[in-house]
Amino acid sequence: MREQMIAVTSQLSIPEQELRFRASRSSGPGGQNVNKVNTRVTLHFDVRHSPSLTAGQKSLISKKLKTRINKEGVLYLYAQRASSQAMNRADVLEKFCRLLHEALVPRKIRKEPRISQRAIEKRLDEKKRWGRVKQLRHQPIRADD
Repeated sequence: MREQMIAVTSQLSIPEQELRFRASRSSGPGGQNVNKVNTRVTLHFDVRHSPSLTAGQKSLISKKLKTRINKEGVLYLYAQRASSQAMNRADVLEKFCRLLHEALVPRKIRKEPRISQRAIEKRLDEKKRWGRVKQLRHQPIRADD
């Protein structure tokens, strides 16, 4: 039997063995189907002990998805939108891949914009002009006081 791989990025694939799925009853409206059938699918992924992830990836995922990871280092996701377990399983897998992909994208480093010499001169000329305008608003000081 061949192991099923889940492609997160072009460099990272996680074996489906590392994911645990649990089905439970969905909440919200839905009539008898909600009350009788386990359609909600919860995905558990142990980030801390995953052999597929490097130490850097683990720390990056733990930092960026800390609200979704518990103290044991397990990432929890669920899907309950669809009325079938298979559709919810596909939905939670897609959500899992999207979240990990977004967490592993490196943050762009902001480059300081280079200000041209002309812009600096223009700003200083404007400051001098406003300084002269304000200077003219002052009352002249009389020498006879």
